[in-house]
Amino acid sequence: MVKNIWIINQYASLPSTGIGGRHRDLARELTKLGHNVTLVSSRWTHLMADSDVASAAPEQEMFEGFRFIRLPSRQYAHAHDKRRIVNWFTFAWQVGRLEKRVGEKPDVLVYSSPSLVGYLGARWLAMRTGAKLIFEVRDIWPLTFQEVGGFSKRHPFIRFLQWIENYAYRTADHAVSNLQGAGEHMKERGLPVDRFTWIPNGFSLQEVRDAEPLPASITERIPSKGFSICYAGTMGAANALESLIEAARFLKGEPGIYFVLVGRGRSKASLEARANELELTNIIFLDAVPKNQVQSVLAQCDACFIGWKRSSLYDHGIAANKLFDYLYSGKPILHAYSGQFDPVAEYGAGITVPAEDAQAIAKAAKELRDMDEEARLLMGRNGHQAAMEKHEYAVLAHKYDALVKQLLSDHT
Repeated sequence: MVKNIWIINQYASLPSTGIGGRHRDLARELTKLGHNVTLVSSRWTHLMADSDVASAAPEQEMFEGFRFIRLPSRQYAHAHDKRRIVNWFTFAWQVGRLEKRVGEKPDVLVYSSPSLVGYLGARWLAMRTGAKLIFEVRDIWPLTFQEVGGFSKRHPFIRFLQWIENYAYRTADHAVSNLQGAGEHMKERGLPVDRFTWIPNGFSLQEVRDAEPLPASITERIPSKGFSICYAGTMGAANALESLIEAARFLKGEPGIYFVLVGRGRSKASLEARANELELTNIIFLDAVPKNQVQSVLAQCDACFIGWKRSSLYDHGIAANKLFDYLYSGKPILHAYSGQFDPVAEYGAGITVPAEDAQAIAKAAKELRDMDEEARLLMGRNGHQAAMEKHEYAVLAHKYDALVKQLLSDHT
């Protein structure tokens, strides 16, 4: 049953302009299952790796068997630039008339958050074309703005976003989330009980198998002796890396434990400044590497680290892409997390300690270093096995395929 599936994600990209990610991988795998897939994105977002390439890229192109469409948008400086909000409304307007631009109609629309405004355009498009509409939630807005950003629920724009979220749950034919516990939140906001499916984030086996070697400028700075714990990803407020710096301070006199931080982000400069202020020699900051070199970084380290803020937001679960890179790597994971649905604990893939607890992080780092090597290898094997069985995008695409068939079967 070949169907036209349109995946709409304002922040989607191809490797030429960004990192690709969830929807590039799902689009490719759904195409392999026989569907005609179109992935729709904004031409420019703050996540673009190269704005010049993004500006020059064609409006439409075929990639890995699916069609990729870039809708016009204006550039803005960063994620917190108010001009980003203007793009939300522009994108929604264009999505609502997308079938005129494309010259055909979809059978199924997948509108993916975090931006909620675009859902209004997707809903209008679904109503006009008769397509089934799946609302995919990858970050629970506006709750994230309140829990992490500190915005009041009484703020006028937060109220507006809350209205859209509630409206989406009432009107979508189905809701999907990469957050395991999001269903309860959705039901409280109006989603019928039988309209939720959890489809987690994952990784591309092709991408991790084709890992490229690191340049010498990176390799030479990763300690070849001792016990190295790697963080690879964005360095932002939500990643709570301040606690990792403080953990390094507690371990200042402990020989042989190093923290290697690889990436970029708004918090990186302040983290480096704090490490310099404390005169820490056991923490190393490296530039971001391309996605296809992440596994090469992890291979040179002994364990991985991921941390979170202490927030009730995470009672719905987590879905950071770096987590699945970590699981696949076969390295034990030090997880600073106080929410629900902890995959590291569930899979036996490492040690979980309370979020933002620097002393607990330091203690767990020593525990990982001192434990029997076979115990660390077992944690790594557990994580790798879980990644292959539950988080490879070829596996996850079958879940979406089954949902599409279910919705269209109900329709007929």
